[in-house]
Amino acid sequence: MAGSPVTEKIMRVPYGPNKEFFKYSLFLVFCNRITTSAVSAGTLLASKKALDPVAPVYKYGIVSISNILTTTCQYEALKYVSFPVQTLAKCAKMIPVMIWGTVIMQKRYKGRDYLLASLVTLGCALFILYPAAGEISPYSRGRDSTVWGVSLMIGYLGFDGFTSTFQDKLFKGYDMEIHNQIFYTTLCSCILSLTGLISQGHLLMAINFVSRHNDCFFDIAVLSTVATASQFFISYTIRTFGALTFATIMTTRQLVSILLSCVWFGHPLSWEQCSGAVIVFGSLYVKSFLRDKPQKPLVLEERENGEDRPLKGTP
Repeated sequence: MAGSPVTEKIMRVPYGPNKEFFKYSLFLVFCNRITTSAVSAGTLLASKKALDPVAPVYKYGIVSISNILTTTCQYEALKYVSFPVQTLAKCAKMIPVMIWGTVIMQKRYKGRDYLLASLVTLGCALFILYPAAGEISPYSRGRDSTVWGVSLMIGYLGFDGFTSTFQDKLFKGYDMEIHNQIFYTTLCSCILSLTGLISQGHLLMAINFVSRHNDCFFDIAVLSTVATASQFFISYTIRTFGALTFATIMTTRQLVSILLSCVWFGHPLSWEQCSGAVIVFGSLYVKSFLRDKPQKPLVLEERENGEDRPLKGTP
C-alpha cells in the first residue's frame, strides 16, 4: 500500500512524552475510506456522471468487506513484524491472485507462471523466517507474537488476492467506470468500519488520541491522502490490465519501499534476507523477459517445386 512508511510510523512509533502507541487500526481504515469516498463522489459530480450503482450493491459490499479485512490485517501486522518483512511478504500475493483467478474468473495459467510465483514465495519465506538478530517490535511478546504477525500477513494476502480479483470480475462483467466502483466500495467501507469502531468502543478513544497528538493527526491526514491516490491507481490498473498484472507491478515497487524503510528506521537485514530479496526480484524480472510475444500463425501453401512457402499470418 502506498504510504506504508507513514503507516509504520503511526503503528510503531510512540507519540508524546508518555510514549503512547496508536492501536486503532480500524480508525485508519475509516479515515482512508471516507477521504477516498469524498474524492470519488466529487469527481463523479464534477464530470456530471450519475451516482447510480452499476452493479448490485451487495457486490460492492463484498469488495468492501474484503478490502477492510485486507487493510486491517496489514495495519495490525505492523505491530508484530517490521515493515521490510511485511513488505517483501506482499510479493507472495501473486499466488493467491492466481488461485482466486482460477476459482472466480476460471483463468488458466502456465506451469512456468506457477514456478516463478513459487520462487517469489520461496524468497519471501527466506525473508520472513530469517530476520536480522536484535530486531525487536515494541509490541513483541515472544513467539506467539511472531506467529500472530505471520498469521495476519497470510490473512492479508488471501483477502487482498480476493479483492483485486473480484474487482477485475466486476469491471469485466458490468462495463463499470472506475470512479463508480471506488465510490460505492469505499462508501460501504466507511459504514462498516464506523460500525466496527462504535461497536468496539474505539471511536471516541481514537479521536481522543488524535486530538492529544497533533503529529498523529498530520500523519493520518498524509496517509489518507496517499491512500486515496493509491486507490485510483489500483482501480485503473486492475480495470486496464487485470489483477495478476497489478500484483506483479505492486511486487516490484516493494523494493523501493523496503529500501526507504531500511534507511528511515534503520532495519538491519540478514544475509538470508538479502538472498530472499535477490530470489524474489530476480524471478520477477526473469518473468518479464520470458513474457510471450504475440505471433501470427503461418499457413503453408501447397508444395510448389518441392518447397513449402508460408502464407501471411491470419488474424
